[in-house]
Amino acid sequence: MSTPAEGESSTPALSAKLEPQNVIVHPIVLLNAVDHYNRVARDTKRRVIGILLGEISRGVYDITASFAVPFEEDDKDPSIWFLDHNFLEQMHGMFKKVNAREKVIGWYSTGPRIRPGDIEIDKLVRRYTPTPAYVIIDVKPVSMNIPTTAYFAAEESKGDGNPPQWTFKHINSEIGAMESEEVGVEHLLRDVKDTTISTLANQVSGKLAAIRGLQERLEEIDGYLKQVTAGKLPINHQIMYMLQDVFNLLPNVAVEELVKAMSIKTNDMSLAIYLASIIRSVVALHNLINNKLVNKERERSAEDKEKEREKDKDKDAKVKRETVVSAPKDAAPKPNADK
Repeated sequence: MSTPAEGESSTPALSAKLEPQNVIVHPIVLLNAVDHYNRVARDTKRRVIGILLGEISRGVYDITASFAVPFEEDDKDPSIWFLDHNFLEQMHGMFKKVNAREKVIGWYSTGPRIRPGDIEIDKLVRRYTPTPAYVIIDVKPVSMNIPTTAYFAAEESKGDGNPPQWTFKHINSEIGAMESEEVGVEHLLRDVKDTTISTLANQVSGKLAAIRGLQERLEEIDGYLKQVTAGKLPINHQIMYMLQDVFNLLPNVAVEELVKAMSIKTNDMSLAIYLASIIRSVVALHNLINNKLVNKERERSAEDKEKEREKDKDKDAKVKRETVVSAPKDAAPKPNADK
């Protein structure tokens, strides 16, 4: 086992000991993870592991870059695994030359869930950062949720006299990007999206995906409350406070003025969408008619040119025939004057 990379302190600073509160994953990290998986473990049950680089500010982990690390593990015995930390140190040194602000702040895997050997891998990563974030990136997402789940390892004591054990605690994760990254993502999506689908259809698809995501969240809340009611899960007062805030923010649909205002706004939006669809249809028909007229003009001009060519061919053939007929008369022999 090797020691931490040169230039890094083995004693974490006080600010670094703060527990992670939120993880922001940039699009380039997701692209790197997907590319890593497709190159190494595509169409297999294996997972890939890499290192996350970025900055930490007041418990917020801003993950701006990542790189792959050679990793192998035994499918039958999860305690047997190999991670090339020498390669990790070399890659970190090269990244440090490019951007000194980006430091090792965690690691990622393609999961899709936590495995028994992850605690030991996290201990290895803690050589390079005191509180690493562990992000599971779903490279084959099924639902419309964000493809990242973040955790951090912490010691937990059950109070039964046994020594505390290391376990993973869940933290919030989100997808964030700078302006330049947003432009790059838009360019990539142009090749992915179907350009034949109208903007209105894309908006409807986006709304439908959002409603499906909301339905999944509501079903998850419903399942949690049922388990709490049945006594299968303990009451988490923080979750209850958040649910109470959600219910308090819901509009009171029993008020007649609110219902009327919502109906007017909905009708106005529907009218605008209806008029936009009609205008678009009229413009499309207008362009179709113009296209047909242009095609007819081209066909007529092509026919006229063809007729002119045929006339020219007929004239040339007639001139040739007249030349052939008149040639023998001119070539007839003159009578002999002596006779």
